[in-house]
Amino acid sequence: MNNSQYEKQYKQQVTDFFNQRTKYDDDFRFRLALALVDLVQLQKGQKILDVATGTGIVAMAAAEIIGNQGKVVGVDISSTMLNQAREKIEQAGLQNIELIEADADYVNFEDKSFDAIFCSSAFVWLSDIPNNLQKWYRFLNKGGALAFSCFSETSFMTPIIIQACEAACGISLPNINAPLGTPEKCRDLLQKVGFQRISITTQQFGSYISLNDAKSWNGNWFHPRSNPLKELSQIELKHCKAEYEAAIENLATDKGVWNDKTTFFVVAHKD
Repeated sequence: MNNSQYEKQYKQQVTDFFNQRTKYDDDFRFRLALALVDLVQLQKGQKILDVATGTGIVAMAAAEIIGNQGKVVGVDISSTMLNQAREKIEQAGLQNIELIEADADYVNFEDKSFDAIFCSSAFVWLSDIPNNLQKWYRFLNKGGALAFSCFSETSFMTPIIIQACEAACGISLPNINAPLGTPEKCRDLLQKVGFQRISITTQQFGSYISLNDAKSWNGNWFHPRSNPLKELSQIELKHCKAEYEAAIENLATDKGVWNDKTTFFVVAHKD
């Protein structure tokens, strides 16, 4: 399979995944999104881009702040997510949000179109992080802010799945969180593009979950470049799952299994 064929399959996988998320909004998602908006001092009349807007949590919060003189453009690949956002926006009576169904990797706007760009917890889903940073830099007005959140390399059960698949089948799974998985990586990528006044805040949203919930990995894997699990037979995949479940059982405590959610909130400016 060549790169273009894999990317097409990956995009469809992501689209299908989010189109199935009919109950996306929860306390965790609101805390992520609203904390990100709070970090940027939005002003009345500004123009905002919300990349991977999802159900519109960031878009609606920003729209309330900038008022009817401003505008929010929300972009998302999932029609289901956008339909949920439209219902919420209509119920709230907001008139300053435009929603666009599109692949954020390929969406384009004129230079200096926005005063702020947001991407809440979705940046790693995009296929080309450096290219998107360059585009976003170009989209921003001078003095504009980019704000995104991302997770550490160790977040969720990702490292355990990777170790289990290595032990069971000798395959090396790429970690989708790796490109932005440390503050140093985030800062380095932003500086290479030209962003300045970079601030990164770390927050832990992790909690103990039940053993059954922790063991519930279904064999799915997301990565924009490669997915070695697709090359495994069902028997080999079953071995990976069994290895993972055994590893999880070894981590169980009387509180349950710790589910790490180390989150980085990143704000950078175009000066």
